[in-house]
Amino acid sequence: MPGSDDIVAVACDHGGFALKPAVLEVLREAGLEVLDLGTDSEDSVDYPDFGQALAEAVISGRAARGVVICGTGIGISIAANRYPEIRAAACHDETTARLAREHNNANVLALGARITGTEVAKDCLRAFLKTPFGGERHERRVDKLGRLPSSA
Repeated sequence: MPGSDDIVAVACDHGGFALKPAVLEVLREAGLEVLDLGTDSEDSVDYPDFGQALAEAVISGRAARGVVICGTGIGISIAANRYPEIRAAACHDETTARLAREHNNANVLALGARITGTEVAKDCLRAFLKTPFGGERHERRVDKLGRLPSSA
């Protein structure tokens, strides 16, 4: 069923393309279905387009979670985070990935292919997938993330 917890969307730009196969491998090993939103080569593309595609897939329910990849993980996370329903966290180690889920209820993991090694990225993804949101004291803070700021 679309939007089930078993579907994870993946999107990258050309800078993240080299890391994408390792991400797909971890997801498939975990028994998850992959919604691959591209890119499919190292030809130059614009990361905002892929961040937007992934955000729209999660928001629409085509996927429950997502992974975005660019050179640093920063640009594509900014693109995805333009949507109030998305909480994309650029993570560079297992601890930040775990805490992004536990404390921030991140629904998108952002990875930097040029700054994070393949094995570390795989560890980040495994931590992201297995860690539940901690709820309780974090809930009110996370709720504020989904609201647009009021104008002063």
